[in-house]
Amino acid sequence: MPGTLFVVATPIGNLEDITLRALRVLREVDVIAAEDTRRTARLLARHAISTRTLSFHEHNTRSRIPQLLSRLAAGQSIALVTDAGTPGISDPGIELVDACVSAGIPIDPIPGVSAAITAAVASGFPLVPLTIWGFPPARSKDRKAWLLTCSETPTTMTFFEAPHRIVETVRAGVDIWGTRPIMVGRELTKVHQEFLRGTASDVLPRLEASAKGEFTIVVGPMTKKTVSEVIGDAKVAEEFNRQTRAGATSRRAALSATAKRLGLSPKDVYAAVERTKDLGDTTK
Repeated sequence: MPGTLFVVATPIGNLEDITLRALRVLREVDVIAAEDTRRTARLLARHAISTRTLSFHEHNTRSRIPQLLSRLAAGQSIALVTDAGTPGISDPGIELVDACVSAGIPIDPIPGVSAAITAAVASGFPLVPLTIWGFPPARSKDRKAWLLTCSETPTTMTFFEAPHRIVETVRAGVDIWGTRPIMVGRELTKVHQEFLRGTASDVLPRLEASAKGEFTIVVGPMTKKTVSEVIGDAKVAEEFNRQTRAGATSRRAALSATAKRLGLSPKDVYAAVERTKDLGDTTK
C-alpha cells in the first residue's frame, strides 16, 4: 500500500503561524522534502522535530520526483514544504503533486499560511473573485508586458515582487493601474510588517525611500467612476492619438492599447474619445 504525500503549509515569517496538525505530520512522516533544508531546519529546531529532510527545489525536480515516487510507492509518507507558505503557489511542489495524482498516490493537503491570501484579506478589497498571479518576469520589458496582461483583470488581483524590483514595478503601475487602489504588504507577519495603501502614485514615494523586505502587492478592482471623473477625457484622447501615431494597426487596436495603458476598458476609452469630438477637442 503506498504512502501519502502531505502538502504542508509553513509560516511566511512568524514561526508561530503553523497548525498543530502540520507539526504532528512533520514529526510522523518518514522524510520531509524541503525547498531549502537549511531554512526548514530552523523551523524544525524551533518545534523540536528531528525528521530527516532532503532537498526538493526548482533545479532538481526532474531527478528528485522519481526518487520521491519510489519512496511513496514503497509505503513511506513524505511531507512537502517550501521556504515559506503553501507549496505550489509560486513555489516548487505542483509538479510532485501532479506526478502523485498520475501514479495514484494519496495526497493530503495540510492548510495554513499563504502570503497572497494574507495580504489580500488585509487589503479591504472585495475578494470574490481573487486572482493570484505569482512573480513578474525579471526583465523590465517582459515585466511591463506581464503587468499589462494582469491588469486586464477587472477584479482584485495579487502578486509578489522582489525588493530590488518593487520600485520599478510600482512605478510602471502608475501608468498601468491609474487610479485603481493598491495595497503593498511588506514583511508580512514579521516584526516590521507594514501595509502601504493608496494608488500607485501615492505608494511610490514611500517605496523609493525604503524598499527593504519581501513584498506582496494587491491591486483592487477597477473603479466604477466615469473616465471623466478619474482621468479626464482630454488625457484619454491624447493617449489614444499617441497610440494611433505610434502605429496601431486599427482604431480598435488603438482603443485596446489605450485601455491597457490607462487601466480602463476599451468601451470607456471609446466614449471619452467621442466626447472630446463633441466638444471640438483637437489633441492630435
